[in-house]
Amino acid sequence: MSELLQNKKANMKTNTSILQANPILRKLSKVTERSEDNCASYHGIALKTCFFLIATLFGMVLQLILQNTVLAGQPIWSTFKLADNISIAVSKLEVIILGSAAVIGFVSQLFGIFARRSIPVSGTIYSVCQGYFISFLVFRALGDFGYLGIEALILTVVVIGIMSWLYTSGRVRANGKFRVILLSLIIGSIALSLLMFLGSLIPMTRGFVLQLMHNTGLMIAVDVIGILIASLFLISDFDMIDNCVKENYPREYEWSASFGLVFTVIWLYMKILDLLITLAGKKKD
Repeated sequence: MSELLQNKKANMKTNTSILQANPILRKLSKVTERSEDNCASYHGIALKTCFFLIATLFGMVLQLILQNTVLAGQPIWSTFKLADNISIAVSKLEVIILGSAAVIGFVSQLFGIFARRSIPVSGTIYSVCQGYFISFLVFRALGDFGYLGIEALILTVVVIGIMSWLYTSGRVRANGKFRVILLSLIIGSIALSLLMFLGSLIPMTRGFVLQLMHNTGLMIAVDVIGILIASLFLISDFDMIDNCVKENYPREYEWSASFGLVFTVIWLYMKILDLLITLAGKKKD
């Protein structure tokens, strides 16, 4: 009878795991292995999370070194607009390196999702690539607005602290109602993006869509919704990590839990930074 209840519980987790957008931690909901002696711990997950964050910092330092050595003095190739009155002029070599970092980061992310045992390596590579991109955006692309990177970091820490308190205090739980709200926000966000994309392809609606894309108020609202979704995913992440420890998952799954959490944290930081860039561009305008 107890085995039947355990299997039913496992099936329920599998069915609801699709409502969790973090693809790395989603895999943890399907784990059936258990360990009595060599099990996952909060301490181990915290240490591995710090490891990935240090790898992100290494990527930032690497970008600064290349920016002041190899990339210094390179001829300007093109100019890109980040927001109203915020533009960045880049060299061809700079674009190639940045594009390579984006591709490598994406591929390493896929390895982390579908090849769990590769996470110590693929997760590290992903973190380094994300750190490189963040450093480029903050210290190179934003120019005089570089302080936004620090503001985004502070706000990210504040949001993580608030969501952690909401979860540990029991005020917010990753139950069925929570997942329905989260899924509704995801579907709404995806639907809006899809409608905007399709509208830009249709000549009759293209002008209207372009006007919406340049509407600062709408872009701010989209950024806020993105931050809200990423913040709610933290609750889901905390719940999966909690489950990983309490159900005695083998210690090797600490890497998956840590990488999944860092994945969400970096995503949250980027969404907050994107909002600050939009607001800064509007103010200068």
